[in-house]
Amino acid sequence: MSNVKSVQAAVALHAGNVNVDELPWVPYFGDSKFKLLKVNPVTGQNITLLYAPAKMQLPAHFHPGQVIVYTVQGSWKYIEEPWISKPGDMVFEPAGSTHTPTAVGDEDVITFNIVEGSLDYLGENGEIIARDNWESFLKRYLDYCEAEGIEPVDVTAF
Repeated sequence: MSNVKSVQAAVALHAGNVNVDELPWVPYFGDSKFKLLKVNPVTGQNITLLYAPAKMQLPAHFHPGQVIVYTVQGSWKYIEEPWISKPGDMVFEPAGSTHTPTAVGDEDVITFNIVEGSLDYLGENGEIIARDNWESFLKRYLDYCEAEGIEPVDVTAF
């Protein structure tokens, strides 16, 4: 007799659906903004949509964890790299990478981002001047919802 249960009996978690239209765009840097789709307090992962106006440069930052970025709209690049990411492209950022994103072309940029851990924003000499992680993204989202009278969606659970 086996003590192995069926997959259905062993897995108690269920998939969830995020209605992106229910989530607000939250101000970020300058005219950029994000939609917080999901945070995982256990792993430190956050999933966002990021909007940046055409030709906007975001701050240089370091990722201690890996990041996956899918380009939904517009074109962008890291000023440190020769390539340009266009709609349908995927960028993989290994843990320990540093870069400076900038929108290129005349179209606003939207990316879908899966971030493991924090984003450490860097000063001119490479020093960490600010840090974002799942907690700070969640706080910004909840504070924005409160200020705007929006009922927040629980992005921590499914």
